[in-house]
Amino acid sequence: MQQDIKKTVLLIKKHTVSDSYRYRQISKFMISVSDIKKSGIVPSLIKSMHFASRLLRNLKDLWSTAGICSATTPFVLLGDVLDCLPLDLCDKIFSFVEENVSTWKSNSFYTAGKNYLLRMCNDLLRRLSKSQNTVFCGRIQLFLARLFPLSEKSGLNLQSQFNLDNITVFNKNEQESTLGQKHTEEKEDGMEVEEGEMGEDDGPAPSSIPIDYNLYRKFWTLQDYFRNPVQCYDKFSWMTFLKYSDETLAVFKSYKLDDMQASKRKLEELRASSGEHVYFAKFLTSEKLMDLQLSDSNFRRHILLQYLILFQYLKGQVKFKSSSCVLNDDQAAWIEETTKLVYQLLREIPPDGDKFAAMVEHILNTEENWNAWKNEGCPSFVKERYSIDDKPKRPTRKRQAPEDFLGKGPDRKIFMGNDELTRLWNLNHDNMEACKSDSREFMPSLDEFFAEAIEQADPANMVEEEYKVVRNANYGWRALRLLSRRSPHFFQPTNQKFKSLADYLDSMVSKLAKELPDIPSEEIKTGEEDDDDNGDNLLKDSNDSPSIQSKLVTNQQMDDVAAKLGAQWKNLASHLEMKAAELREIETDSEDVDMQAKLLLVAWQDREGTQATVENLVAALNATGFSQIADGLSENNYRR
Repeated sequence: MQQDIKKTVLLIKKHTVSDSYRYRQISKFMISVSDIKKSGIVPSLIKSMHFASRLLRNLKDLWSTAGICSATTPFVLLGDVLDCLPLDLCDKIFSFVEENVSTWKSNSFYTAGKNYLLRMCNDLLRRLSKSQNTVFCGRIQLFLARLFPLSEKSGLNLQSQFNLDNITVFNKNEQESTLGQKHTEEKEDGMEVEEGEMGEDDGPAPSSIPIDYNLYRKFWTLQDYFRNPVQCYDKFSWMTFLKYSDETLAVFKSYKLDDMQASKRKLEELRASSGEHVYFAKFLTSEKLMDLQLSDSNFRRHILLQYLILFQYLKGQVKFKSSSCVLNDDQAAWIEETTKLVYQLLREIPPDGDKFAAMVEHILNTEENWNAWKNEGCPSFVKERYSIDDKPKRPTRKRQAPEDFLGKGPDRKIFMGNDELTRLWNLNHDNMEACKSDSREFMPSLDEFFAEAIEQADPANMVEEEYKVVRNANYGWRALRLLSRRSPHFFQPTNQKFKSLADYLDSMVSKLAKELPDIPSEEIKTGEEDDDDNGDNLLKDSNDSPSIQSKLVTNQQMDDVAAKLGAQWKNLASHLEMKAAELREIETDSEDVDMQAKLLLVAWQDREGTQATVENLVAALNATGFSQIADGLSENNYRR
């Protein structure tokens, strides 16, 4: 098998072989790799994958230059290689992946291979240990950051999810605690001090911090709130967090560190290392280390930085936060005060406390911009280049039309491109005036349109209900449009309830019969039905009509009274028992005072029905003080 792999690598590098032969050899090699992977023979597998890694470097060139293999072939082979090799060899193969990140980002490879590369990196991260292979994990994360653009949503934590699996384990049984016990054991003679540990000479002085199990338990319980900040919005969880935080920060505030307390060897290493020192933070929760941890400057900085990150999330505007995740005023005030205290403690921690606190503040401010960008839906950072072609063009001058076309010639005729259109357009030189001509008035008058309906409403004609024009839906629709344009009764409120449009039109016909002078209104009942009748009896016996009609106020009489009242119509409204809402409606419907007075009388007539007589109107006018108008109305009624 190894000889076949060597042969394949040598053949595809030769320039004399044809492209089709190369393609067949590569396909054959891919099948061989798959067979070796399934066999599980580790020595052969490792040697074969070593040759496969050599083949990878050639596949990249073959695709990008000659197009011998498909774009996914290097990624499929790369995934098989990394799956079969041990982690120490995977580190070397991954260096090849890192070096060619610009190639993977090219148009030829990115679309075809981004999912393969993402899957390959995730498989590697699952095999690696975050504590033992920290550098390798970091290289993989940096490679993904370089490969995918910032706006790639698959690499973003859009919904603000937390790593809830990161649980801090500590001793929760007070009976098993060793805190408070005096340890009389002495160190064994000849114990070697490992690299990174503190010796007797450079160890910290005995701590004066009183550490008991309660402080130990409360301190490490706070890690659960840092792991899942959402529980801080719960009332009872917030009280616990508030109590434990106050005690922990009180310890940090009471027992401050100085340069002498920190390890001399550690300070020298930090100052001497120029970025080469690698540090991975994973808390150790042993009770025996609690004293040393509280005296360590880096440890304190980690805890205080966790507070600042938690506070920023609680106060920030996150798009996917639940509606119940809202701080009250007391919580917001406590967070504001505690944030100031945390920054003060950071400045007091050596070495370079002020510089460290300023850097943390700057990073958190940048993080707010990042959160705002995610809340806006992650718009692309790449702005389109402004093109010259996108500039707005100047409007070109249109060539003026000839005078004959514009109607400015000798005969002032406008040509429309068609003889008939030209004739119609030039019937009148001013088309707007032609539209206002009386010959263009197509709306019928009320007496013309409703003449047939009034005639059918007369009982003497004995027209059955189903054959009346008011029962025709088309006639009813046109009647409503005409009433809205020409009759004041259309917009007047009424207490009557109509079962159908035909019943409403019957009522309007009876009113119009009273107002229209050319139609004998004595033959039709003009009185309004009572509210209890529900509109069932529209017409009355014609024998009773003359006695009633002689007392009712006519449309002409209302016009005369309205013209004389003018702006004083409101004085009469109180004696006609009109409501304030009805008066406001009248003022809204028209701005002309004469029309407002007419609308008042029409509303009174609609409400009173058969009681809207001349005698009642005269009585109301006399009571208001309009005796002259009342006398004129009486004389006019006597003459009629």
